[in-house]
Parts: sequence; C-alpha cells; structure tokens
Amino acid sequence: MYKFGKILIQKYFEEPSFVDSNISSFNNLIEKELQEIVDENREIVPTIIPQNVDDFKIRFDKIWVTKPEITEADGSKRKIFPAEARLRKITYSAPIFIEVSSHINDVQRESFTTQIGNLPIMLKSNSCHLHKMSREELIVHNEDPDDPGGYFIINGTEKVLINIEDLAPNRLLCEKSSTGSEFTGKMFSERGSFRIPHTIEKSKDGIFYLTFTRVQSIPIIVIIKSLGLLKDADIMKFASEGRQFDELLINLYEFAEIKTEEDSLDYVAKRIGITQSKEIRLERMKEILDKYLLPHLGSSPEARRAKAYNLCKMLKKYILVSNGELGVDDKDHYMNKRLKMSGDLMADLIRVNLKVLIGDLLYNFQRIVKRGKFPTIKVIIRDKLLTSRIYSSMATGNWVGGRKGISQRIQRLNFLESQSHLQRVVSPLSASQENFEARELHPTHLGRLCPIETPEGTNIGLRKNLSLLCSISGDVEEEEFQKTLYNLGLNQVK
Repeated sequence: MYKFGKILIQKYFEEPSFVDSNISSFNNLIEKELQEIVDENREIVPTIIPQNVDDFKIRFDKIWVTKPEITEADGSKRKIFPAEARLRKITYSAPIFIEVSSHINDVQRESFTTQIGNLPIMLKSNSCHLHKMSREELIVHNEDPDDPGGYFIINGTEKVLINIEDLAPNRLLCEKSSTGSEFTGKMFSERGSFRIPHTIEKSKDGIFYLTFTRVQSIPIIVIIKSLGLLKDADIMKFASEGRQFDELLINLYEFAEIKTEEDSLDYVAKRIGITQSKEIRLERMKEILDKYLLPHLGSSPEARRAKAYNLCKMLKKYILVSNGELGVDDKDHYMNKRLKMSGDLMADLIRVNLKVLIGDLLYNFQRIVKRGKFPTIKVIIRDKLLTSRIYSSMATGNWVGGRKGISQRIQRLNFLESQSHLQRVVSPLSASQENFEARELHPTHLGRLCPIETPEGTNIGLRKNLSLLCSISGDVEEEEFQKTLYNLGLNQVK
C-alpha cells in the first residue's frame, strides 16, 4: 500500500503542474471571457451624429488573440520567445484583433478587422509558444524545462498575478449586526462590470427593508410587488413554503393597500427622491430595478419575476436566521469564498480599459463630426491606449477597484520560493486591523490551503498559500447546470 501511494504521489507531481489551475484560468479568459466582455459592449451609439443621418451605431463582433510577436523598428513582424523578451527588456505579448462594423439606419457602412491592443501572455498557456514543447525543445529555446510557467514577462521583468480571496458573489450571507437590527443579510450581486451590494434588515417595528445602490431602506414587500408578484398569498407561498411567518403577515398587512405594479413603483420612486412627472418616475424606476436589482439574474424586463422569487427566498432565509431556526453564516467557511485567479483579474482589467477605449473612440468620433466631417471608424481607434493601460497596471501592480500589489515581481532566490510565490493567496482585508477570525486556521482550509506557510507579523493568516495537491475548479456554465437540474426533475416556477 505504501509503495502504491508513493508511486501515485510521484506520478501526480510528474504530470500536472502546480500552476495548472492558473493556466486554465488564463486559457478561459482567451477562449471565452474576452468574447463575453465584448458582448457586454456590443453596440456603441454616439450622441452626436451627422445631421443627414437618423441612426448610427458602431458594433463590435468577434475578438481573438494570436500568438506572441514583436514589431521591429523597420515595421517587420516575427515570433518572439520568452528568453528574448527577458534579455531585451520587452513585454511578452500577443496582438488582440476585433471585427468592427458601423451601421447607418441599420445598413452596414463599413466592416473591417483591426488590432485594438496587445495582451501580455502567460507562459505555458495555450497562447504561448512554449505550450506543449518537449524538454529538449524548451532547452533549445533557452528555457528551464522544469519551470512551471504561470507568470508574465512585462518590460523584461517576470511578474506573477497574486490570487485574491473574496466573498462568494450572488449568495446571501446572514450575520449578527452591530448596529440597528439584530441581524443583517448581505449579498454582492455580480454580473460583468456590475458588483452591487444588497442588504436586508429588520426595523424595530418589524418591517423588512432592502437597500441596493441609491435605493436606500425600502420595504422589501413593496419591491417584490413592483416586480410583478402582487398577490399576498403568492408572496407568502414563495417566502414560507406552506408555513406562516407572523413577521411576514405584519409586512403584508402594512402594505396591503398597494395592489398594482404602478402603485408600488411610484411608492419606491417617491421614497428615493425621483420628482419628475409620474410617467418619467415609473420609467426611471423600472430602469433602476432592471439594471441594479440582482443584476446576476438578468437586466431585461423578463427577469423581473425571477428577481421577485429570489427576493422571497432571501427573505425566508433571513426570517429563519432571525428566529434562530438557521445559524448565521460563517464568512470564513471556504464554501462562502471564491478565488480570483490570473484570468479573472485580467478580465477585470480588460473590462474597465475596454470601456475607456470605447469612451475615447466616441470622443474622437463626435469631435470630428462637430467639424462637419464623417470619419471612418478605422482611423479613430487608438490601439496604444488599451495596451499602455494594461502594461501600466501589470508593471505597477495597481489594479482596478483601488487594489494594490496584485502584480508582483516573481521571487527567484531559489526554486521552492518561486513555486511558493506562484501559489500565493491574499485576503483583501487590511493587515493593520485585528480581524482575528479571518486570520485563524479554519477546518475548511484542509486540503485547500497550507496550514503552515504564512508570514509572521501583521500579514499572518491574511497571506496564505495553496496546498500542494490543491486544484481549483472554474465557473460552471449556468445553462448547462440548469439543464442538468431540469433533467433530474426540477420544475420551473410558472
């Protein structure tokens, strides 16, 4: 048995790499997430267009990344390998190409493929020239055959993106509150560039309130009714499943006079200070609910019913925790945590900087239109803008959302230290505050995080390392998951 175990462990370390999860994360960015980011910004509509044109749109279609290459001073292009990038102090990156088209009154005016920037490429990923090379080929290209990859080369410096540990989005976590109500339910609803905090609280008079973005402390029953779930019996059914919560009855009785969607939308609009005419008030309120309430469920009017059901489900959990029938959630349990790896961190960076590029494109287009000209889109896309912003973040470590130290120079004092740096996991909590519970070793760290490798001093327990046999799973495709559940007999709520 001992001999079998020894062979098994030896084989494990021979075949998969320590950084396989990180490389998979980057591959997923190139193969799927880049296209999803472009789809979020598919249609761009300028506010200033030529006078003789009724409707003008710029559309982004397919995006792809090629293999790393370099453009020499004479304009010639050729392949570049990591060893040359290190020696010449340049960035190991590949061009990003995108299909762009412009449409006048829904008729295509121009369509072309253009480069919108360069993307640093992770060593040993599918887009890297070293991918699937044998030991002999790696030696020929001046690479250490035992080097695992999983890092980037920026201006000749080897940089590693540190994994960030964060609370799981789209999950309601109930905890004891230090102010106001006894318990607080918190959830971060995340979709694309949106990350919106939602809070459920109970006031002293027994009314449940929901807060999200500028919608501050609005009775949750009114918001459920504004989403189209109007019957009190339906709300009771979805929020209690055959039981009757007295707290819910009080809330339903309090707002029994609100009987239509219009009434409830108007009630919320007045409470948050929208003072225009009734039609505009209702329209703006619908827009806020579609865009900012539980955006992970969708941002179209069709998603409103699903949002109402989910609010009922969240309310049920909050009531059960308040009554002591369910325990409070443990924020340090790894079920309630997610790791942002290199692919996710790069996706955040590209998402924000693509919006900057689009803003620049619109500014240039509208500036030229004001002069009475009608420019072609190809002329006004600045490919250097996206590239320089991505390079800057990766060189300095200053990331979107005000985070610092995300990109770090890889430690090369010895091989083990390099491996350790590639496996690092950092908590976003401040090292200057106590946060005792977050620093403690949690039972769910077993097999995921190393119980020993953490620094002494202020960072103890906040800077951790993945365990040797740890592998990280990616996101599950929502449609596939739903299909599996329906095949197992799950019925959809009508």
